[in-house]
Amino acid sequence: MLAPALANADAPASNASGADPAVLAQIRDAAMNSDWAYQRLADLADKIGPRLSGSPGAEAAVAQVAAAMSSIGTRVMLQPAKVPHWVRGIETGEIVRYPGQPAGITQKLVLTALGGSIATPAKGLTAQALVVHSFDQLKAHAVEAKGSIVVFDIPYDQNLADNGQAGPAYGEAGEQRFRGPAAAAKLGAAAVLVRSVGGANYRLPHTGVTQWDDGGTKLPCAALSAEDAMLIDRLAAQGAVTLHLTLTPQILPDVESHNVIADLVGREKPDEVVIVSGHLDSWDLGTGAMDDGLGVTAAMGVAQVLQSLNLHPRRSVRVIAWMNEENGSRGSKAYFESVKDSLGTQAAAIESDFGVGRPLGITASATPESMAMLAPAAEVLRAIGAGVLERRDGEVGADVNPLQQHGVPGFAPLIDSRHYFDYHHTAADTLDKVEPDVMRRTVAVLAVLAYTLAEAPDALPRVPVTAEK
Repeated sequence: MLAPALANADAPASNASGADPAVLAQIRDAAMNSDWAYQRLADLADKIGPRLSGSPGAEAAVAQVAAAMSSIGTRVMLQPAKVPHWVRGIETGEIVRYPGQPAGITQKLVLTALGGSIATPAKGLTAQALVVHSFDQLKAHAVEAKGSIVVFDIPYDQNLADNGQAGPAYGEAGEQRFRGPAAAAKLGAAAVLVRSVGGANYRLPHTGVTQWDDGGTKLPCAALSAEDAMLIDRLAAQGAVTLHLTLTPQILPDVESHNVIADLVGREKPDEVVIVSGHLDSWDLGTGAMDDGLGVTAAMGVAQVLQSLNLHPRRSVRVIAWMNEENGSRGSKAYFESVKDSLGTQAAAIESDFGVGRPLGITASATPESMAMLAPAAEVLRAIGAGVLERRDGEVGADVNPLQQHGVPGFAPLIDSRHYFDYHHTAADTLDKVEPDVMRRTVAVLAVLAYTLAEAPDALPRVPVTAEK
């Protein structure tokens, strides 16, 4: 049942933010009593499933989300974006020779191709493994790297994640995936395997995109389960190890896709927008429920909650379902190009893309003097355990980062991310990982934050931008 309508146009502002705490509390409570966003997530994950850019699933998701946003009365636009079209093929790996090998025995590897990988020969390739634990070690073994299958074995630091630093843990371990294949290609490697960026708990390979140098050589490359990376490392410590690898991905021509943009039009400053967003595409192994089905449908839920309360803040609240965050960010680039000559209209940008943990509060990449304006929102969210207000510098989300780089304040829900990378980019990213209560809390945080920013009499000051090197 929808909560009673609120007419807020004449509601007095009782604090510097302009947002009445009583209204913020009603937004919070409406979100905590609605499963609309979770139902949209179930539609996305269960009825469409994987949504890699360029796939039929991605296009079905565009249509599904646009229809859902139209049904609640927002103004919907599809914004074109040309996106990459990479498709996964056969992916198998095997340890075919190793010290102490019994006759007739080989060892199967659990792996998955990285986005941007090229194919091996149809019958696969066989080469000796070179295990390295750092980029410095790779350089030190440059001669052996030529013609080998380089195996990066750099573990994900679960201790960092357990202490609230999952982002840095991902960044540190992720370097082997982001830059490792390109670095090995420069040394003449035949292929690259990287230890999955995530915990060693389930023998799951974690896919993701790798970064090639412009005009540089590309290689077949795949992510190994952490357990298999450690297995190869143990065997290689005893002597030569030979691997057989077959990957048959294809890089197809770019295709036309879209961001879905849905505006809840503001009552006084409709041309100024507060973005609340998540990305619509997902990797193709699971069903994209947590990365980033949760984020994008929670953003959709913000508009539904405000509409249910008949709330139209001063500025427009703009829900964006970004396309192609995972392997190209073409959607966010297309959006930035469309607003770069009118950046003054972009009041703030919120992105939700950090997993299925319980929200703890708000992360703000804003000026120090802006934080007081957010205090009423944090106070209202304390009742659901999400009252932490954390200021930080730098990117809060890949899709809003182009706006942030030009001074637009950026925001994200502060999430308990200790176990996000257990399932991230794996076949286990499925709807059962998302608790309905977590979804309600995420919508509540996003809705209270978005309304606070959109209702403020004055937009937040721009964030000073460091000149690009």
